[in-house]
Amino acid sequence: MSQPPLIAASYCGRFAPSPTGPLHAGSLVAALASWLDARAHGGRWLLRIEDLDPPRAMPGAGAGAVQTLARLGLEPDAPVLWQSGRHERYAAALARLQSASRVYGCSCSRSDIAAATQPGGGASNVYPGTCRTGALGAVRALRLRIEEDEVSFVDRWHGRIVQDVAGEVGDFLIRRADGLWAYQLAVVVDDAEQGVTDVVRGADLIDNTPRQIVLQRALGLPTPRYLHVPVVTNARGEKLSKQTGAPALDAEAPLAALERAWRHLGFERLGADNLAAFHQHAVEQWRARWAVAPDA
Repeated sequence: MSQPPLIAASYCGRFAPSPTGPLHAGSLVAALASWLDARAHGGRWLLRIEDLDPPRAMPGAGAGAVQTLARLGLEPDAPVLWQSGRHERYAAALARLQSASRVYGCSCSRSDIAAATQPGGGASNVYPGTCRTGALGAVRALRLRIEEDEVSFVDRWHGRIVQDVAGEVGDFLIRRADGLWAYQLAVVVDDAEQGVTDVVRGADLIDNTPRQIVLQRALGLPTPRYLHVPVVTNARGEKLSKQTGAPALDAEAPLAALERAWRHLGFERLGADNLAAFHQHAVEQWRARWAVAPDA
């Protein structure tokens, strides 16, 4: 007999893919882990399509993701949220940050930043604060003024993570030079408004989390619990993605796809002969390993 969940229905998780291509094996690992964590804790699981970058979006990929997940038995507990319909919410968050003097205009291009941070130019991910006291030219983008030093959080898989956001990232973008909303702002606004309590996603996003915590604090929003699962890589050690040629999931063989994702998450093969049995046994085993106490 399965044990009751440790957390009541106040738990809320989500899977939030970008529609840059069809779902692949790496996508499924994150989707399955987030679904299992929600089910193991007796909570809700939401699906959000992060379609804020039209130049990178593949027509039909968002709807295709919804359909593929349904074939795998991973269906959300509320209507799918599409970020492309939420520009007013992001603008409202920007206005709040501006009223708190946390935003400034930036005229720097990527080449400007590289030239300012390394002799002779070169790649750098740290913004040097060039426009902090005033843009040196036409404003291209908007940045968040960082006031924190180190930001730390406890990841349920990796333990305590500490990042010097000011030193390792610098003032980061919240609206891009092309006028599109930056990922960091949109994800923080959406997680808060959807009531997300637990974010389960790939470990490639773990270094984004401190920036999101900075934004949560600046906007007076709650910080979820986090669990970052191992990413799937190809034979060259590259994270699976559209850019690295990841093949689309075979929705015609859902059990095989789920079993592969399940084993990647560190579990033994279940050998279930139908989706319902797979889901039941996977939830029970996930609960035994990853359930957290109600007051955690």
